[in-house]
Amino acid sequence: MGKLSPIQFIKNQRKTPLPVNERDLSGQVVIVTGSNTGLGFEAAKHFARMKPEKLILACRNQKKAEVALKELREETGYAGGDVWMLDQGDLSSVVSFAEKFNKDVSRLDVLVANAGISTSKYEATKDGYESTVQVNHLATALLSLLLLPKMAATKALPGANTPRLTIVSSETHFWSSFDEDLMKSDNFLETLASKDYSNDARMGGRYMQSKLLNVFFTRSLASHLPLTSSAPVIINTVNPGLCNSSLMSSPDTPWYVVAATSAMTYLIARTTEVGSRQLVWAALEGTGEEVHGAYCSDFGVEEPADLVLSNEGLEKRIWDETISLLEKVEPKVGDVVRQLKGGQLGRV
Repeated sequence: MGKLSPIQFIKNQRKTPLPVNERDLSGQVVIVTGSNTGLGFEAAKHFARMKPEKLILACRNQKKAEVALKELREETGYAGGDVWMLDQGDLSSVVSFAEKFNKDVSRLDVLVANAGISTSKYEATKDGYESTVQVNHLATALLSLLLLPKMAATKALPGANTPRLTIVSSETHFWSSFDEDLMKSDNFLETLASKDYSNDARMGGRYMQSKLLNVFFTRSLASHLPLTSSAPVIINTVNPGLCNSSLMSSPDTPWYVVAATSAMTYLIARTTEVGSRQLVWAALEGTGEEVHGAYCSDFGVEEPADLVLSNEGLEKRIWDETISLLEKVEPKVGDVVRQLKGGQLGRV
């Protein structure tokens, strides 16, 4: 069963990282979300060195993203790269991004869904959901589903490899759970993302819960695309490990959390470049049999948390409620799910 003790966590952090196995991505299209800084930026640089036909930095801040793209070009010698606006705090922005991409770009080989936030204070998005649940889970799921048909169609192109969708999770999902009040609620996700439920005490563990949702969603989505020789997309989730990034820099983060995190960061954190190698590994390495539907960590596949392995009912509930909420935002989500259930995704 999947457990992660503090001692094992520290041992994992101290493992010698593998170098990136640079592949030739000529002719391929890669998207990295949340890529103007931190893990996403470092992953984008690794992909840039592999010379894809198109590399999209999907970010919410145009100015910061343009600066990041300039730095990426200078460091890698890659002349391409585009900045596309994507604000996962606004679900209409996710829909607009997907519509533009599906209209203007002919293929999608790699999608690394990295964008995420961490905050300990409740803040509602314009869509009315608690921001961490929306940005880290709902928006990530929406983007993945809306781009999935394009990825499936890519598999049918001459010479194409099986496209990959990699969702960035975290080992912190091992230490997360959902309380009895939430489990007994009629609407699990809506309750979790509500103001009434999201008090200060509960918000302290919200980031970890969002990463647990990532793992549940990845497994559900992959289960709707059983791996065969003709499987149109390989889907997995990845843990970059504790990295020295700006993720915990929210001004709302309590001082004691900042102090504890700073101490751990100083002692055992990886650089974001090292953490990004995990993202690239999950997006490019391992066989489909190994990594499809898997939780990837330390350049391999590991079992996720016990809660994930032992509660199939919760996984289905999270999937069903996620789809129900997202269909209200964009009806095309329902079309994609029906294709998945009918085994028609990627059929030409």
